[in-house]
Amino acid sequence: MAEEHWLSAIWPFVRAHLPAVPARVVELGCGPLGGFVPRMRVLGYDAVGVDPRAPEAAEYLQTEFESVPVTEPLDALVACVSLHHVANIDVVLDRITAVLKPGGTVVVVEWAHERFDEVTARWCFDRLAAGDEGWLAHHRDRWRESGQRWDRYFQGWLSDERLYAGRDIMRGLQTRFDTHAVGKGPYLFSDLADVTSAEEQAAIDAGVIQATGLRYIGQRRARPAR
Repeated sequence: MAEEHWLSAIWPFVRAHLPAVPARVVELGCGPLGGFVPRMRVLGYDAVGVDPRAPEAAEYLQTEFESVPVTEPLDALVACVSLHHVANIDVVLDRITAVLKPGGTVVVVEWAHERFDEVTARWCFDRLAAGDEGWLAHHRDRWRESGQRWDRYFQGWLSDERLYAGRDIMRGLQTRFDTHAVGKGPYLFSDLADVTSAEEQAAIDAGVIQATGLRYIGQRRARPAR
């Protein structure tokens, strides 16, 4: 399953930047599989997932992050490909800042859709499995049916979906937090047939495709920026 493949591949990055056990951690947008919450709880983290589509269990809240009451400051917050979907990025980032304790860690993995150009899209479409019905196959088929140039088709879809660009998410994070690391890397591999994260990275390094995955590590400032 693509989502399980994705979680397994990204988990080492998330794990490497979490504070020590037993930290209080919220995962924003954990999805129907529960995101990294099960892995974090096995290690001893006091981890909770927040998502309207979260599993029905005590360690999950089936709601929007903006409405979750936080009675004690968090040690860390994880957001994996969830921020580009939110209704108002500034509201959500301000909320993250408010619920983290000073020095608290924010771990973000995101999609830079502005880098998903025609060459990168075609590279993906050539690597889809027969009968694939995922989001990449959806775009391949709708683009062909549209008869439009890729950039026009994709910008039209982005406008309809109202998704935030990766650069805007990164700018918002860097404005609010002390930035420890920003990076680019693979994002598409888990939805492709027999393509690993390393193989996508090799294509990025060779200049064949764009890096559409973003990684960010930051900490809440002890004092507001002046």
